[in-house]
Amino acid sequence: MTGPHGDRARSERDRRFDQVLERLDRASSVVITTHANADGDGAGSEVALAAFLRERGADAWIVNPTPFPVSFDFLLPNREWVLPPRSGLEARRCGEADLAVVLDTAQVPRIGRVKSLIRHLPKVVIDHHPPSDRPIDGIVVCDTSACATGSLVFELIDRAGGPWPPPVAHALYVAVMTDTGGFRFSNTDRDCFRVAARLVELGAVPEALFRTVYGRFRVRHFELLREALATLTVHADGRIAWMTVPKDVYDRVGATVDDLEGFVDVPRDIDGVRVAMLFRTTADGRIKVSLRSVPPIDVGAVATGFGGGGHARAAAAVVTGPLGEVIARVLRRVERVVDEQGAGMERDNLLD
Repeated sequence: MTGPHGDRARSERDRRFDQVLERLDRASSVVITTHANADGDGAGSEVALAAFLRERGADAWIVNPTPFPVSFDFLLPNREWVLPPRSGLEARRCGEADLAVVLDTAQVPRIGRVKSLIRHLPKVVIDHHPPSDRPIDGIVVCDTSACATGSLVFELIDRAGGPWPPPVAHALYVAVMTDTGGFRFSNTDRDCFRVAARLVELGAVPEALFRTVYGRFRVRHFELLREALATLTVHADGRIAWMTVPKDVYDRVGATVDDLEGFVDVPRDIDGVRVAMLFRTTADGRIKVSLRSVPPIDVGAVATGFGGGGHARAAAAVVTGPLGEVIARVLRRVERVVDEQGAGMERDNLLD
């Protein structure tokens, strides 16, 4: 970030970081949360901040609206840091806490039931998503230019001068790696690589962490992918593609959200596709749609229109209605966006 506007923005962000550190210094017990169905960025940022705070002598507890993802359990030095959902212990720790830190979201709806658990607490929010119309109150550090919330947590800890116990480096590397798609998405920039390089210096092991995250899929992941591939549909002269996850197969194999890792990238990787989508039926019967796009198409605006959110290139929403009807509604919106924003993009010119 350069120039007078960039300098002012960085100065304001540094001021907010100092406010956050002041709050953390005064807190002897902190509750940390993130959005429902936590991804690698949310979960990694939580573990890193908890490890940092515990190394400094504070109690730090992870309280999430949905279970901590099994695929990132390996980041936890102690599984007891994650409090059991809807337990008396969870309510008691929140009641005893001095501060709540919300990571990787600034939206009230996205923290679900945790909202009531931390209602009485002062809050800190660290996020890199665009602001919403239902923000969480508190000291907010939000930078949409950051590649991941994990990179902002890195800056916070770096500004504090550490400490850097190994779990912090591992968890933040995973946060950055996963939110950039293994350093291949458009949010991968020089600042991202600087953070990753520093985390390697601090003990993160790229090959081991990559293999642990992306190289340990269960057989059911591939069984489900095989069925989803049978639904692959390419539309709008090859510019839009999507898959659906058959609910009967999902239930039969005992799949979890973790088993869907990378599914939406399959239609996006088709030559000429501008927008990729993945549809699945949630436990409550609604339809979750995940959207991915290539520049300059903004699918964040599409998701927001359906009550969801996210980034310009990666977003999601949960929509009520039968699967076929939801696909048709989302498709109409995506077609308009592709027509408006993707005019003249007949082929990829990635290095132009």
